[in-house]
Amino acid sequence: MSNESLTTLTLTILFGSLVSGTPLLFATIGEIFSERSGVMNLGIEGMMLVGAMGGFATWYKTDSLLLGLLVGMLLGGLLSLLHAFITITLRADQVVSGLAVTFLGSGISSILGQPYVGQRVPKPIKLPFHALEYIPAEQVIVVVAGIILAILAWYFLHRTRPGLNLRSVGEYPSAADSLGINVVRTRYTYVLFGGIMSGLGGAAMSLITDPGWSDGKT
Repeated sequence: MSNESLTTLTLTILFGSLVSGTPLLFATIGEIFSERSGVMNLGIEGMMLVGAMGGFATWYKTDSLLLGLLVGMLLGGLLSLLHAFITITLRADQVVSGLAVTFLGSGISSILGQPYVGQRVPKPIKLPFHALEYIPAEQVIVVVAGIILAILAWYFLHRTRPGLNLRSVGEYPSAADSLGINVVRTRYTYVLFGGIMSGLGGAAMSLITDPGWSDGKT
């Protein structure tokens, strides 16, 4: 094997590990914000599944990768609102609700995604660099976006006033309420954000990092 081929293979393997983990990074960032607000969300996989199925189905119908990602985010967000309503408004057990959301998302994606199993997948856009010719451009964009979002999430949580308010709601809700912070609204906001990020992770998986749809994709 030539040095050039070895370099290409090494870059592909190393980058592949980053690509595979990026959808989980999106979902993890969302869950961090949800848990910081005081709401544990075990329904992440269900939200990722509906995001993956909905995103792929949208792309299949429209050929728009961006629209597929947006629809995936929307569906993940809608499912997270169900979890928020059950746990915040109805004050039901967070573990039970999260598991129920996972089962619901799994069932919905399995039934509605059946027509898209084994269908065509998005064609990758090649980078104009010889050493990176086997790495799709959209995968590079997703990985860079994931790294940037992780840095921004850390900065928001630890270096901004809204981040301080968020942590106070999760750790000392009564104290936060006495300071005029709307605890319910804050929790709804960040549970919704967590669902959107989970939906994005699912859609990124079925459209970019591992194109295609199959039952139980995530």
